[in-house]
Amino acid sequence: MLNLANPLLKLYLNLIGWVAFGFILGRLLPRSYSTYLAKFLFFFGTPLSIVAFIRRANLSGPILIAPLIACGAILAGGGLAWIAINFGWGEERLKTINPGKNTSEAKTAWSLPTQGSFLLAAMFGNTGFLGIPITLSLLGPEHFAWGLFYDLLGTGTAINLLGIAIASGCGNSNLHQHWLSPLRAILQNPALWALGMGFVSRSLPLPAPIEDLLTTGAWAVISLSLITIGMQLSKLNSLHNLKQVLSCLSIKMLLIPLVFGAGLTFVGITGAPRLSLVLQMAMPPAFGTTLLAEVFNLDRELTVTAIGIGCVTLLFTIPIWMLLFSFS
Repeated sequence: MLNLANPLLKLYLNLIGWVAFGFILGRLLPRSYSTYLAKFLFFFGTPLSIVAFIRRANLSGPILIAPLIACGAILAGGGLAWIAINFGWGEERLKTINPGKNTSEAKTAWSLPTQGSFLLAAMFGNTGFLGIPITLSLLGPEHFAWGLFYDLLGTGTAINLLGIAIASGCGNSNLHQHWLSPLRAILQNPALWALGMGFVSRSLPLPAPIEDLLTTGAWAVISLSLITIGMQLSKLNSLHNLKQVLSCLSIKMLLIPLVFGAGLTFVGITGAPRLSLVLQMAMPPAFGTTLLAEVFNLDRELTVTAIGIGCVTLLFTIPIWMLLFSFS
């Protein structure tokens, strides 16, 4: 008989169930519906859940190290991806996709747009819509702040600054953003303001019914986030550049979490905070990388394939991180 008290089993039931439900909805409904739902979560749902969970989160300990760890993991992923591009598969770099054409006209397996997509997928994980629900389900609201700080102040800031810079430098788009645009996007992020509201409201007691309603709404937002993931996955229909994708995911979802998890242990960060950070590092590539690939004309097929395979791979890697970095 299934033991539903097992947090990992409950996570898998929720993760697979809600994502599968979203996948079915995505096949039945127009593509715009997933966009509307994502916008609702961005502007209203996610800020609500942040306020609700930050009120109950344990903010003791060196929690501000979370965004620094995120930046370190992102830069390390980018460095390893750069090494893979420049020193891995040397023959593949010289081989052209269309050997019958003139060499100057043929695209290499590591064209500049492909390099951009490879770098983005190896650096930026889905720490928001996917990472936070997973850490919440496994660790509870008391350790929510570690995952939130990693996502909001780490991944969110880096993808708006470094991610856009990489996409702009590697893409074929003529779009040139003003240097203030990434900073404006960060400051206009509703989640950042919700974080401040959550901190302020921690000292303000609410009536029990209001507190319960806020918590229920926050957990409903988590379910909606997983449904959104399923709806977005239903639109992915390509499996290309498998060798490059597997190399990218090995860096993003295996090597970086393993090395940084061991490093956290070495510096004295253990237990639930360590597992929370490792889980965030181990998330598959962010859906935001597809947006950058489209806007800046990067290799969208590589980006989409990395996200699809990464989401499936996640089901097999979560138990590994729990075994290696268990908080119990």
